[in-house]
Amino acid sequence: MSVSRNGGGTWSAQTPVAGPVHQPGILDPAQGRPTIDGIAGARSDLAPAPSVDIANGAPTGNGATNHMVMSFVSSQAAGDENPHVDFTESSDHGVSWTTPQQIETPGDRGFYTAPAISPDGSTVYVVYNAFTTPYQTNTSSPRELVGVVKKGTVSSGVTGSWSTLNRGASGDARGSAANSLTAEFLGDYVYAAATNTFGVAVWNDTRNARDCPAVDTYRENLVQGITPNPAPNPPTSCGATSTFGNSDIYSFSSAP
Repeated sequence: MSVSRNGGGTWSAQTPVAGPVHQPGILDPAQGRPTIDGIAGARSDLAPAPSVDIANGAPTGNGATNHMVMSFVSSQAAGDENPHVDFTESSDHGVSWTTPQQIETPGDRGFYTAPAISPDGSTVYVVYNAFTTPYQTNTSSPRELVGVVKKGTVSSGVTGSWSTLNRGASGDARGSAANSLTAEFLGDYVYAAATNTFGVAVWNDTRNARDCPAVDTYRENLVQGITPNPAPNPPTSCGATSTFGNSDIYSFSSAP
């Protein structure tokens, strides 16, 4: 963290906020990037990127506690495919931060996450994507993805009493695709926002996407170096009515 106290004219030296943070996932030979769900999976190199929110009393600034919250995804060690959704916070303008909490539901392997805190600093919302199936060394087994929204209450500068507000429908991430078809694609489209009375969140969702065996074979052949290996044409190879590639952005609001 670097701080400016003169409107951005100058900035302090950087200081650590949390750590150590480890890049989650295993390097995927199909794309040269790490993945959490399996070979030719959805790249996870952006997963550790922190997301921050501040209780700034918006829109007027009145009643602001300036409580800061941050969430990120990290593995316990490099090359670990079982990452956690970590949450840390500061009640003294970032001078000190709490030891990160692992707030994911047991069995969820975190992928992307973002927090939001109400302008009055009383309530925190965290959204995250997670895989619920183990890392797959083949492309024939399902890779279940879920979106989760959690709520916590701030008391004496610490967030606790976490509850699950929404757990979306599960979907097979193999049904998503980069334009090249060489791997799945799930973007870092995971965000949250909060008012003093409710929170909103968005996440990647594959409930409407369907696996395509022809694409599975193509991806596994890439990993194994099998040739010839022509790329399939989804409209004909997956079926005219297939919803392969139909990943979505879903949302949730706790508004009354």
